[in-house]
Amino acid sequence: MRPIDLAREHGLSAQAIRNYDEAGILPPADRSDSGYRQYTAVHAQAVRAFLALRAGHGHQQAAEIMRAVNTGDTDLAYRLIDATHVALLTERGTRAEVATALNSLSTTDPAPIPGRPLTIGELARRLGVHPATLRTWETHGILRPRRGRGTGYREYDPAGVRDAEIAAQLRRGGYPLHRAAQFLEVLREAGGATALTAFLDAWQQRLTARSRHLVSGAAQLDAYLTLLDRP
Repeated sequence: MRPIDLAREHGLSAQAIRNYDEAGILPPADRSDSGYRQYTAVHAQAVRAFLALRAGHGHQQAAEIMRAVNTGDTDLAYRLIDATHVALLTERGTRAEVATALNSLSTTDPAPIPGRPLTIGELARRLGVHPATLRTWETHGILRPRRGRGTGYREYDPAGVRDAEIAAQLRRGGYPLHRAAQFLEVLREAGGATALTAFLDAWQQRLTARSRHLVSGAAQLDAYLTLLDRP
């Protein structure tokens, strides 16, 4: 088989196949008398396995898995696969914690605070906490106040006040600092508590899709390993 024969099934270029070969993603290929690579059904399955693995593990991790298999280090390949599953399980846990935290909130996005930003003392009084508490939250990444020009004092704009009020609710609900920080980070990425529900739904869909990709990748890799085991 020629590079183009392997490439055609996946809509790739012959150069992509040669790149995979040089990267160790494919097993060593024999050469013809004229020096051209000669591929077999084993190489075709290697391409299928790599592309399936790439969808779930990412390009770099999938390439490392294939290189480990092709050099006979299957233990390393399995450990790389396990690492991805552990990371995905951790991400699932993070998403579940954020969803639980969202359900514990008694309000959605607080109303904007008119006028100038609040000082740390004003925000502390608003929340009924000590200013040192707000500084502790800042140390843990829960709050990210800006500094006033000229004064260098902490200033809390409406988004900062929102974060502080949500953090106060989470803390009253018994959430430790690191989990409150985790929730606020996701909240900022989503664009607010109102948008967070849609964000969580999309996040769950991504997790589900990635799990399916990992299953598909494992099936294609198993087929490749089966071919390698044959005499």
